[in-house]
Amino acid sequence: MMLSVYFSKPAVFCACARNSEELWVSATAGNQTGIRKVTALNGKEFFAARIQDSLLQEKSSARYDMRIIRIEEKCLEQIEGEIAAAKEQFGSGRIGICVGSCDNGTEFSIAGHREYFASGAFSPDYSLEMQGADYVSTFIAEKYDLKGPCMTFSTACSSSAEAIIKAAELIRGGICDAVVAGGVDIASDTTLLGFDSLEAVSSAVTNPFSKNRHGITLGDAAAFFVLSKTDLNENNVELLGYGESADAYHMTSPDPSGDGARRAMQKALDSAGISADKIDYVNLHGTGTKFNDSMEAKAVDAVFAGRKVPCSTTKPLTGHTLGAAGALEAAVCFLALTKNKGSSEPRLPVQVWDGQQDSEIPELNIVASDYKAKASPRICMSNSFAFGGSNASLILGIKE
Repeated sequence: MMLSVYFSKPAVFCACARNSEELWVSATAGNQTGIRKVTALNGKEFFAARIQDSLLQEKSSARYDMRIIRIEEKCLEQIEGEIAAAKEQFGSGRIGICVGSCDNGTEFSIAGHREYFASGAFSPDYSLEMQGADYVSTFIAEKYDLKGPCMTFSTACSSSAEAIIKAAELIRGGICDAVVAGGVDIASDTTLLGFDSLEAVSSAVTNPFSKNRHGITLGDAAAFFVLSKTDLNENNVELLGYGESADAYHMTSPDPSGDGARRAMQKALDSAGISADKIDYVNLHGTGTKFNDSMEAKAVDAVFAGRKVPCSTTKPLTGHTLGAAGALEAAVCFLALTKNKGSSEPRLPVQVWDGQQDSEIPELNIVASDYKAKASPRICMSNSFAFGGSNASLILGIKE
């Protein structure tokens, strides 16, 4: 029998929510107030879901202070009790760290290279370590004195979903008893301009699965759990299954057939030992780009054999938070499971869009503000499909 892996309550910090309670309110009310126009360093304006700096502490406790760490630290404060409980129960040497992120200290990169090009040398306080991909994980190990395996995953938009999968494997493999797992990322100017160069950024707020969609809206976020072999919060939410695939069709474009996404979803169902008709809600990757939405609709239609499972993408609320997206959207699924327990009027996360579904792709049962759920969800699926064809699907469920 496979060892159960439990989720602690989620820690969440993004443009539309400072904690999980606010995330659920935003997800069910369709709150887009966190998305605003920002001006990049080249003077170009974009819509982005950036966290207001006034909500962050002036300086983090990290050896190398930067905005992404300040966001991460603010988020982790919400589960410090769970981290402490895991340390007391298992010992620091049995607690691992798995973080998904795509940023490698771009805040320092820009400033450091400006100094280098101006003077011919980096400033004395510049260190390559602050730009190491590992630092978002190393910071957690140092802050909470955790001695288990410490890993960072950078598989673009599936990074933190992959981090959660690896955390489960560490626990089930007997290497760890608990893992701090999740992701953090920022919509930096480097990110905005990079995606703009690919013509992937929408000129308006993202409008996924619409015939009028024009691309993504980027955002900042951090989302973390303590995954454990024991139920730290007694909320009964388990990682029932997960699936991964690599279609490697193109560096920045998914396989248009959706086969890679389909395989990840089917592997997650097989891992959970359930059929597709047991899924009550799907949080779609739903970036709003022409190719992602088309292939994901095909994959969902294939996996669910035409069954119109309730689904939505929450990216029009949070922005596309890249390396943090998988964990943030797993948190949305966690809340859909826990907030509806015993409810006579269950609610699902809504999708804010123009409602004009693209007729050239399979029709989806998208949850709108007037959607009436028939019953409280018991099992949810969360999809994360990334550049390079790195696909991941998670299944969360209430323990029977």
